[in-house]
Amino acid sequence: MSNHFPNRFTAQFDANNQEFSLSGVLRPHSVAELADDLALLRTGIETVNGICYINLKRVTHMNNTAFRALTHVLLDATRSRPDLKLTVVASSVVTWASRLFRHLSDLSPNITVDIYDSAFYPGQTFVENQSFIPILRTQTKMTWRHEREMLPRHGLREGMNIADICCGIGDFAMLLRKDFKPARIVALDHSIPSLDYARKVAEDFDVQDIEYTYGDASQMLFESDQFDFVTCRHSLQIFDRPDVLLRELYRICKPGGRVYITNEKNSHCLGEPRAESIQWTYTEVAKLFAHFDMDVEMGPKGRRMLLDAGFTDVRMESFMVTNLDGDPQDFADIITAWQNVYADEMAIRRGDAPEFIEKFKQGFADHIFAALHPRGYAGWPIWATSGQKPL
Repeated sequence: MSNHFPNRFTAQFDANNQEFSLSGVLRPHSVAELADDLALLRTGIETVNGICYINLKRVTHMNNTAFRALTHVLLDATRSRPDLKLTVVASSVVTWASRLFRHLSDLSPNITVDIYDSAFYPGQTFVENQSFIPILRTQTKMTWRHEREMLPRHGLREGMNIADICCGIGDFAMLLRKDFKPARIVALDHSIPSLDYARKVAEDFDVQDIEYTYGDASQMLFESDQFDFVTCRHSLQIFDRPDVLLRELYRICKPGGRVYITNEKNSHCLGEPRAESIQWTYTEVAKLFAHFDMDVEMGPKGRRMLLDAGFTDVRMESFMVTNLDGDPQDFADIITAWQNVYADEMAIRRGDAPEFIEKFKQGFADHIFAALHPRGYAGWPIWATSGQKPL
């Protein structure tokens, strides 16, 4: 069931999930404008048992008239249905929502307020490590020499409207801006430290035309069908429900536009000499990420995932970032950062034994040895996949 006030907001009630959801802009001049939607909520509340969810994650604006009217219905429901629990889900992306709705739980013990910080980012606390952020620039520098040549084969041209979703520290958006001269470029991420870093770099370089945006990639506030080219690099692999993010990438892409993703297959990281130790460690890296509901083996799965999500003309290619792509020390620095996060944080949080962690670290040390050895070779494989949204 749904009710729509033209060009402003949508209200829906999903009986299967016991969820009432609002999206868009709620700025009624009077409560009368919300009458049908509030009636939908009241009817829904009468039909459910246990918990009823009030989903406000996609509400971009709400005035006091709407807030008071909604609050009145919820408080009435707690009195008429004392057996019922109401869970209001608001987004931390919209600061006013957090401020307004956080106090609802003070009005009734039956109302719970969940300020949504995206349960789809199980690895966020790891990648936000302050020591890890600078090394991301080195990673992008080493992948860019490959991606710069590949992106035109995936449909990127000058003058497009581009969205870089899960943009991290913004370095990829900077490179896109410099080499592909987009008409518009929006870079969105849910990590405040990463965005702060991105904005500082943009300020230092006097770059003013990248729209760095704080947002939840699984519940974006962008309108549908507005970007010609959407990128999402090394991010689906750290979501425990990548299909949710893919649906959002599909939604914001224009019909005929393309979505471009990159992901890894960590167990295929390699090095020579000391190949056996290196292979063992990166196989264990994949298992470690799986423990935290992340899939760093996702790279080769990209084609199937895009086809399953409804994309057509899916193109896939892979490349190997190596110690021969530039200064071998850069690659060694990247491996060191991986070790610091994977062995010194993630493995410890998983509860691994000291003997395991010691062996785990040895593989990273051997990979560094291979990267810096004058006759050595060290590689990190990445898959790039893109698909077109049907016209």
